[in-house]
Amino acid sequence: MKEKKGMTYKEAGVDINAGNKAVKLIKKRIEKTFRHFPGKVLTKLGGFSGVAELRNGTKIAAGTDGVGTKLKIAIMLDEHDTVGIDLVAMCVNDILAGGVFPAFFLDYIAMGKQEPLRTAKIVGGIIDGCEMAECALIGGEMAEMPGMYESDEYDLAGFAAGFLDQGQELILGRDIHPGAYVHGLLSSGLHSNGYSLGRKAFEINDNQWKRTLKILNTYYPALGCTLGEELLRPTRIYVKQVKKLLNSYKILGMAHITGGGLIENPPRILPSDCSIEFYTKTWSVPAIMRMIQERGNISDREMRRAFNCGIGYILISSNKSMDGATLIGRVVERKKGCRRVRFIGK
Repeated sequence: MKEKKGMTYKEAGVDINAGNKAVKLIKKRIEKTFRHFPGKVLTKLGGFSGVAELRNGTKIAAGTDGVGTKLKIAIMLDEHDTVGIDLVAMCVNDILAGGVFPAFFLDYIAMGKQEPLRTAKIVGGIIDGCEMAECALIGGEMAEMPGMYESDEYDLAGFAAGFLDQGQELILGRDIHPGAYVHGLLSSGLHSNGYSLGRKAFEINDNQWKRTLKILNTYYPALGCTLGEELLRPTRIYVKQVKKLLNSYKILGMAHITGGGLIENPPRILPSDCSIEFYTKTWSVPAIMRMIQERGNISDREMRRAFNCGIGYILISSNKSMDGATLIGRVVERKKGCRRVRFIGK
């Protein structure tokens, strides 16, 4: 990728710094509520999931998320079969980062008008995602909200939780050390992040319906499909793959690469004395992201902060090689004033 100045995520309507500031403003008050939990809260805010220990020693990890403006693409194309997979993926991949496998899932669907066939497709995707994640869909809620949403609009939210029995270890990154190896699991594409910037780069505008449909239905040889098909490609669910790796290797830390990309997410698990050096030539950036960068004249740093850039999950281990994973970097000692994440072209 070439270093350029151009379109930014903030200009597309998403201000990551403002989001980080909002968390800081509410963090202390939220953490005061921890005293009401019948046990011990083991993680601070800002992790991939909330992890707590019950009085009997059982640990629980829970996480919640949505699909974001990827839903706009589904609504424009009237294709609703796969966004449920995205919903499950965004939640279960987060709790998985703690070494906890999802046990159950719940969903929330808000809509302007109840369309039973559309709802069946959405929930069908959620069921498919739960099968991939090996967890149970135990409940949910549907809210019809005319005036809040147009008749063809809807939004999704999900909640996942999993458990560890007494004696089983969480993976919270506390044993990560300089010299450890960073491995990556490839993404299936954009997953469910960066769509506001991607839509702006392709000039996708729901106020210009005919023009936008023409853009979405355009076939690109580099993608091997239409733009719309690529943008609706489901988020990869890493549960089965990570389960195999955990059975074979000692994993020191894991990170789900979602909003904030490769710059914001890895530091969430790093000890304060550690940084990561990513070797950018060890994997390929997907064609869709190269196209977005070129069309939006977007800098490398902005791309790495908005998108997964081809790496959907990272695992840190003392093992130099891991079956099914790509060696993409090293953990190094963090020097004063240095960034937590650096990118090296080797």
